[in-house]
Amino acid sequence: MIALLLVVLPVAAGVALLAAGRAANRAAAPVAAGTAAVTVVLAALAAGTRPAASVPLFAGLPAGLRVDGLSAVLVLTVSAVTLAVSTYAAGELSADPGRWRFFGLMLVFAGAMLVTVTATTLPVLLAAWEVMGATSYALIGFWHRDLDRVRGGEVAFLTTRTADVGLYLAAGAAVAAGVPGLRLAGLTGAPGGWRDAIAAGVVLAALGKSAQLPFSFWLSRAMAGPSPVSALLHSATMVAAGGYLLLRLHPLLAATSWAAPLVAWVGAGTALLLGAVAVAQRDLKQLLAASTCAQLGYLVLAAGVTAVAGGAQQFVAHAATKALLFLCAGAWLTGLGTKQLPGLAGAARRYPLVGVVFTIGAASLAGLPPLSIWAAKDEILAAAGRSSPALYAVGLAAAVLAAAYSGRAIAAVWHRGPGDDRYREQPSAPVTAPMRAALVPLAAGAAGLGALSLPPAAAAWRALLGVPAEPGPSATELVTSGLLAAVTLGGVVAAQRVSARRRPSTTAPDPSTVPVRPASRGAAPAATRLLVDWLLLERAATVLVARPVLRLARMLATVDDRLVDGGVRAAVWCATALSTAAGAVVELRVDTVVRSLAAGVRRLGSWARLPQTGQLHQYYAQAVLGLALLILLLIVFGSR
Repeated sequence: MIALLLVVLPVAAGVALLAAGRAANRAAAPVAAGTAAVTVVLAALAAGTRPAASVPLFAGLPAGLRVDGLSAVLVLTVSAVTLAVSTYAAGELSADPGRWRFFGLMLVFAGAMLVTVTATTLPVLLAAWEVMGATSYALIGFWHRDLDRVRGGEVAFLTTRTADVGLYLAAGAAVAAGVPGLRLAGLTGAPGGWRDAIAAGVVLAALGKSAQLPFSFWLSRAMAGPSPVSALLHSATMVAAGGYLLLRLHPLLAATSWAAPLVAWVGAGTALLLGAVAVAQRDLKQLLAASTCAQLGYLVLAAGVTAVAGGAQQFVAHAATKALLFLCAGAWLTGLGTKQLPGLAGAARRYPLVGVVFTIGAASLAGLPPLSIWAAKDEILAAAGRSSPALYAVGLAAAVLAAAYSGRAIAAVWHRGPGDDRYREQPSAPVTAPMRAALVPLAAGAAGLGALSLPPAAAAWRALLGVPAEPGPSATELVTSGLLAAVTLGGVVAAQRVSARRRPSTTAPDPSTVPVRPASRGAAPAATRLLVDWLLLERAATVLVARPVLRLARMLATVDDRLVDGGVRAAVWCATALSTAAGAVVELRVDTVVRSLAAGVRRLGSWARLPQTGQLHQYYAQAVLGLALLILLLIVFGSR
């Protein structure tokens, strides 16, 4: 019952808000926050009792939900982040006329994510996967009158949908392989060829959903949505779902000879390359989006090297950290009207609470000890090192980049140049109480979840996840990565401080005029432009995939119009002509015969009516004439 309530409650509340429409505007935020709070309680109960539920879907095909060690961690994380985001959104969207739609979609979206992390069979996973994709599209394009935002939602939706085909291929292969009940736990036991096909489909779908290479660009476009949507998508839901799926199915990856190494290298490569992309960004939300790809690269790497405890810890730590950072970015966007790093100079001093909690989140993102992501990342890197020293080196280099982009963000919001004082004189919107209320717990999570790596807690954590023997990082590895993070972070912050002081006052940007795209793109070196434009991944996808597909579609449409439809139209024309001609010839002959026969009958009838005069004397005369003719015939023929 608890397993069903956990997923049904947010979905039912969301559907009710959507059905009520504008009439639910006043109650939408309290209903969403209340539902999210009850969901947190249900998640805690589920984590303690580990419930399971199964109902028949089709003959021999059940629909199952179950809360085990891994999903217990995830349902708690998803429900807690949903509560924080809904609380924050109650303040940021308090005057938006579409609140009913936003909170309704958000609850349905969160419910779909809860189903995803508790599903035990492929049909249930597929259904939740689809609902999550559809509602994410609606949330990204929430302000649908802005066509650029709608376009961003379309790019995100179509890219993830393309990768989602993999999950259907996996399901088809599982059906062909005869996996009992299409249970996730049974996929590893599929026969060799079918097992490879299932693994290929799962890997494709998970990499697309997690915005790993080469699908990372859709996350940049998803920044068109409201900040609460970004916080929800980038932290514990949607993007994290792909990493979770790989972590859940790591035995399937390990059962093949290629999937686990492939996933590990894609994760490490994404962490490194998208980390470089994040360093080059001048837009805070773009920086955070690129860092999401990079940090989730560690989660994908964990699935590839079978670091379940580290992967789950990275999931939780990143969820708290990234939700906090996106909500801070949203608070500044609401207050100052900009998300450009030059325009946010000194923003942390104008909003001290937001500045402090943002700094905690960014320091955690940098991997600074003893904050949460530091230890989680090292858990994964230690497992990568046991698998391949090259993987460890790439992961460590990505960690240095994480400290660099985090330091750049911290420096941007704290430092002021000589001309930045005028920002303080400009009006700014206040950060409301609901917005502040969501930030502090998330900051506590970003700072304190590193305790999961302390010896007593680490043993309990591994026991909870069912991997008590999984080794952790050595003290040397922890110290090395911590020192690298601290040195890099300190160096970048100091360099940014010097750069800000040297900046002439006349060059200080105005937040209201800072463009969304970097103004100096044209003059920037090619390498910088490549990084700012997210490695040109979207252009490559447009040239290599979208345009050929559209060209093929147009060609097929032409073939359909001119050959198929034209053939059908020509056949119809010929049939009509032939039937007309045949009708003309045959009907003419038949009509002529019929008309001649009728004319003959009419003529005979006319002749037969001639003796019928009605005069008795004429009838007598005709009788006498007939009798005489009869006698004559008897005489002639009777004499023979």
